[in-house]
Amino acid sequence: MTRRRPADLRTALAALDPMPGELVREWEEVPARFGVSARYAKWAGTPAPPPTGPGPAVLFERVTPSGADGAAARAVLIGLYGTRRRAAALLGTTPAELPPRLLDAVASPVAPVRVQGDRAPVRTLLAPDLTALPVPVLTDEDAGPYLTLGAVLATDPDTGVRNLSIHRMCVQGPDLLSLWMVPGRDLEGAQQAARRRGVPLPVAIHLGLGPAVLLSSCCPASLVPPGVDELAVAGALGGAPVELTSCRTVEAECIANAEYVIEGELLPDLVPENPQGPCATPEFLGYQGRAHPALPTIRVTGITAREGAILQTVSGPGHEQSVLLGFGMEAAVLGRLRQLGASVKAVHCHTAGGGQLMVVLQWRAKRSDADDGAVRKAAESVLEEFRMAKLVVSVDEDVDPESDADLWWAMATRLQADRDVAVLPDREGFPLDPTQSPAYSPSLSADGRTAKAHFDCTVPHALRARFHRPHFTEPP
Repeated sequence: MTRRRPADLRTALAALDPMPGELVREWEEVPARFGVSARYAKWAGTPAPPPTGPGPAVLFERVTPSGADGAAARAVLIGLYGTRRRAAALLGTTPAELPPRLLDAVASPVAPVRVQGDRAPVRTLLAPDLTALPVPVLTDEDAGPYLTLGAVLATDPDTGVRNLSIHRMCVQGPDLLSLWMVPGRDLEGAQQAARRRGVPLPVAIHLGLGPAVLLSSCCPASLVPPGVDELAVAGALGGAPVELTSCRTVEAECIANAEYVIEGELLPDLVPENPQGPCATPEFLGYQGRAHPALPTIRVTGITAREGAILQTVSGPGHEQSVLLGFGMEAAVLGRLRQLGASVKAVHCHTAGGGQLMVVLQWRAKRSDADDGAVRKAAESVLEEFRMAKLVVSVDEDVDPESDADLWWAMATRLQADRDVAVLPDREGFPLDPTQSPAYSPSLSADGRTAKAHFDCTVPHALRARFHRPHFTEPP
């Protein structure tokens, strides 16, 4: 029988409370503008700037909104998924076991269910005023307060398929958000379908969700293809169907146990992300984001909240975004390599690459000289098939892919650059990496193109006896 995992954010936090060092509660009042991020910076982890390192989840109990005079202080949570071990533990598993679990959830989804009346958590309808919420501002260059962990739920009016996905949204006014959608994603398709009908697209933006739902919302299209409901994946991952209820002010569904639900309509109207300057907010790769000249908008029609609602956020650059993005990427890569019959044991998407750009492949013991070529061919297929993957590092079973020290040891002692580094020039990449531009490398044909590389740190089969890694002998 599948074991049920924490269904909502509060159950997840309650599970962390008795664990030493996993959850810190800050009771001192801090401002949403700079206060939350500045206090959390030491725990954010790379790609946040040093000095920093992975740390606890931090619940700021009293955060004052930056835009509304006299608005009440509210709770803000940051860093819940700040370590891979904690993120996996919230789902009752380990980092190594979570990618296969995700593959199983995609293969055997559990459809969400509607709840009515007393079965749904009590929600209070608030005024549609975003400035009354403690939405953090990270730096003085930012375009404004950003929802960095808002999960947008919408239904495609043509197909009837739901989509739940995380998007960057900037508060442009009390009832107005700008929204950046990566082109080609499902939400954009749903918006285009609504535009063809001449109507806005109703949406529900969720802040503060259970671990299974949030992780499923971060999965890439290569893992959860169009037509597959992310909420059904979350139901399988969490061991119970996700419960839905109706929004109050728009014809849309929302997740019943979310801390906040911002209801609204996705409009065709475009606004500049930052009318005052070139910057947006720090990105997950560690650099300041560039503001988009024109983005679609969401007109907020209402906000509902649970009693004592907690606004969940991430810090931009840091371990947390990388962890959330990495697990879905790992599952997608693992699934593809299994389809190819590759002898891969584990996949780890390193947080230094934002959980996307740097992929570590751990290979099972080679059985013949032919496996030398098979490892290289399979690793290069990852670079070719996954646009975000820029660097692949292959290691043997005796190397811990979760250990930076072990990875560097393998790089130093099991790689010769003239034979073990393969470069794939001028491939499709990801423009948020500032090196992926002809301004950096003239060999690139356009922005968003990149040279990719495979570092083969696996031992050649014929020389395996020379690379025996001894273990200390236990005394009799």
